[in-house]
Amino acid sequence: MTMADHQQDTGCINSPRKEIYTYKAPWTIYSLSWSHRHDPSSQFRLAIGSYVESYSNAVQIVKKLPGGENYENQLYQACEFDHPYPCTKILWSPDSNNFGGKDLLATTGDYLRIWNINSDGDDKGNLIPKKEALLNNNKTSEYCAPLTSFDWNESDPNLVGTSSIDTTCTIWDVSTQTARTQLIAHDREVFDLAFARGKDVFASVGADGSVRMFDLRSLEHSTIIYESPSLDPLLRLEWNKQDPNYLASFMVDSRRTIILDIRIPSLPVAELGGHLGCVNATAWAPHSSCHICTAGDDSQALIWDLSQMPKRPVDDPILAYNADAEINNLQWSTSQPDWVSIAYSDKLQILRV
Repeated sequence: MTMADHQQDTGCINSPRKEIYTYKAPWTIYSLSWSHRHDPSSQFRLAIGSYVESYSNAVQIVKKLPGGENYENQLYQACEFDHPYPCTKILWSPDSNNFGGKDLLATTGDYLRIWNINSDGDDKGNLIPKKEALLNNNKTSEYCAPLTSFDWNESDPNLVGTSSIDTTCTIWDVSTQTARTQLIAHDREVFDLAFARGKDVFASVGADGSVRMFDLRSLEHSTIIYESPSLDPLLRLEWNKQDPNYLASFMVDSRRTIILDIRIPSLPVAELGGHLGCVNATAWAPHSSCHICTAGDDSQALIWDLSQMPKRPVDDPILAYNADAEINNLQWSTSQPDWVSIAYSDKLQILRV
């Protein structure tokens, strides 16, 4: 079932010809990320992070057995490693050729950590993780300000930007393991950061209810491109990589996703309803400038066609999927854009769209 099949009418992924793979973890899954690197031993490779309310948490690398039409028991754990506190985000390096061919994975929580993932040499596809770096810009204190999120720059994979509850954003150089710059980005906690296409521009959202845009070439200025009506906190930010004029965000405890056009600050160009519970995650289609997926506490993942925006309001999604519990997170595969992954309860599900 392809997205094109549903351009004219709302579809449902829960169909007789569904292509859905499910993996059950030993804990609640929050963070997840698709690998960009081709792996001859598996069709898919994802990293997932636990959400356990204690210091001891974990990360697993999950792979899919190659081939096969049987959708049961196709996903397996290729490795697991300990992680302090839950990962607020996980990302694989966007460039598989950088860093001397190293297969790098980054996580945020109390600090930004970089992991090197290697094959164990057998033919079963198992992996061995090794901690490559722990990046800390506050060497003078034994305490740290937790990191809420981060983004890995696709144009320059040496650059990683992190956001923190201490109101700052930090841009890191992965190869030298040092901070290039740290800036006070918001008046209150910063909840998310995302790079635009290219290596210089990024935006952030936070508890002060604003979306702010920055340029690494002139950090003395920033641009407030949106403020929520009652200055309610904005939780997440997704930049459209196919059309960098557009951003998506949503407020805390909100059922609506806000689509912003940076050329028209202050007013959303569209608001996507459709959810009966609060939105938890959004993801732009990596191969299309006008499709976005949203997921929330109503157990629904919805795909929207924004091609008529702003001429006509976007009232209904073109695809809907009902999970068995509240969806905590969502990622759309960049390297295999026919597939979307969702996390709910202790399940990772991979859906063909």
